[in-house]
Amino acid sequence: MESDIEESLKKKQKKNPFLGESSTRKPLEHFSVRSYPAMGEVNFMQGEDIRLETTRARFSNVVKRHGELAERLSRDSDKLIFERLQKEFEAARASQTQEICLDGDQWNDGLLATIRERVHMEVERRAMPGDANVLADSDFQEKITYKVGSKVICCLEGARIGIQYETSFAGEPCEPYHCVLESKSFLEKMTVLEHTIPFFLPIREAENDLLSSNAMRFIDHVGELLQAYVDRREQVRLIKELYGNQIGELYHSLPYHMIEFVVDDSDCKITVCLRYADLVLVLPTRVKVLAWPTSQFKKDSISAPSPARLSYAEDALRNMSLPEAYAEIVLNLPQALRQMFQHGGAC
Repeated sequence: MESDIEESLKKKQKKNPFLGESSTRKPLEHFSVRSYPAMGEVNFMQGEDIRLETTRARFSNVVKRHGELAERLSRDSDKLIFERLQKEFEAARASQTQEICLDGDQWNDGLLATIRERVHMEVERRAMPGDANVLADSDFQEKITYKVGSKVICCLEGARIGIQYETSFAGEPCEPYHCVLESKSFLEKMTVLEHTIPFFLPIREAENDLLSSNAMRFIDHVGELLQAYVDRREQVRLIKELYGNQIGELYHSLPYHMIEFVVDDSDCKITVCLRYADLVLVLPTRVKVLAWPTSQFKKDSISAPSPARLSYAEDALRNMSLPEAYAEIVLNLPQALRQMFQHGGAC
């Protein structure tokens, strides 16, 4: 009877290898207990990497679509308007009898009123019949162009005043912009008839706020908006041209009043965030520069260090142009990082 029982147990053991002596179970139990945390850790790391890659892909797609939209909104019809107005301004300057350069107080409301009067007189002269151009010898028959700083103001046909804004960067000329004001009569306020100013600059807000009450201030303000925009844009273009191999993930808004980029260093990743409170500014009002520890530095540290602000870099960006500040940051970065490592290991 006992031999039958032993034989039955042996058969069950062959069918199910997990049944047997305790010594045969222990390695299996030990292996299964240790495997779960390791697998969970791997899954967590893989999940985190997937989320980061998904976020990065989405952000890259947004940036790409942003660029395509900007290009689509600034081409075709706007380019046709620019070419037509550019030819009209060139013809007006070619036919001028005199160009007057104005400085300081010479550019004032009285002069703007004179320009409006010339525009209206020209409309009246053209409306007179046949040979009755009695104004032919008057002073108002002169075709005068006025140059005020980077602005060129001239009278255009059809009761229009044209302003051409010449922009520059680092002493080199950039593209011109145009704004055409319509002046139907002295009893009606002037209006913006057409322009080649980028759509993302607030020209309509400026028109509503300034043109009816202070036309001269409106003309000056639009020039300030354009020059500041070109300056910020060219600063970004220059750091990409000079330091493109060091800079990654660069983002900017259309008017370049929000700029962010990353600098990859061997010890830390540097993130730079710039904000301009007003679109007429060429230096940022809010600056944040953070140094983030790399994976290798985290691995070597007992406790994970937190990101630290680079105050010297923030000061440079507040007081220098972007290319100059970038050169200053890179020059002093190794020393700044060493000091942070020595003071508690916070990068």
